Amino acid sequence: MAIHDDIGVPSPLTSSALAAIRRTSAVDTVRARISLAVDLGLLVPGERLPNVQAAAAALGVGEITVRRAFTALEREGVVERRPGRSGGTFVAAQPRRHTVAEVAAYQQDSERVHRLIDERIVLEVGFAFLAADRLGQEGLDGLDRCIEEMDEAESWAEFHAADKRFHVGIAHEAGLPSTLVMYERVAKELYLYFLPYPMSYLCSSNEEHKRIRAALAMHDGALAARLVKEHITELHRTMYVGFAHSADQDNGS
Repeated sequence: MAIHDDIGVPSPLTSSALAAIRRTSAVDTVRARISLAVDLGLLVPGERLPNVQAAAAALGVGEITVRRAFTALEREGVVERRPGRSGGTFVAAQPRRHTVAEVAAYQQDSERVHRLIDERIVLEVGFAFLAADRLGQEGLDGLDRCIEEMDEAESWAEFHAADKRFHVGIAHEAGLPSTLVMYERVAKELYLYFLPYPMSYLCSSNEEHKRIRAALAMHDGALAARLVKEHITELHRTMYVGFAHSADQDNGS
């Protein structure tokens, strides 16, 4: 079954025709992403999930899709919903793990995920190098607003929205419209695999954003490019496939 939500045009660099995630329904991709984050310890028992609107924006799906996914996850024992003003959707106190079969689609696409990250590195390193010469005060102010929003974010959904704007902002300032279109397609494909991350990790990631911003302000293209490369390369180590490999090794498999 194809995903019903608008997830954008396939990347011209990496064919998505056979991507396992694209043979999975939109509801099931949300179930898989939340369940996998719980399995990997990225979401912990009792942790409150963002509201439906914020989660839908971060995961790139519709609000109805998120509601249906949360209902299914509650039925499967992964999350629980509490009524009242202080209520919401929470990771269950003792969540059932490895219960969502659709997680396999993410595991099957692990090689594809790493190719997409490599493509993103190639594009963003070039953007950072050029933007260092072309970025004016208005552009820097825009990056500052994104950094401030990430500092103030209370959930991975809020952080994710500002993070996307930060990276697109640098790409835009490079002044290459046709390449920007290519980058947006690569990023949109990669964001299909986005998983919720602990806020502690995201706060550390924002410190890297601040160093990138400082290099751009100094018009140091080489430094900005190096920092961007290190920042995105970290995805190879920390994205869910990296956690999964670590878990496999710990289990002796």
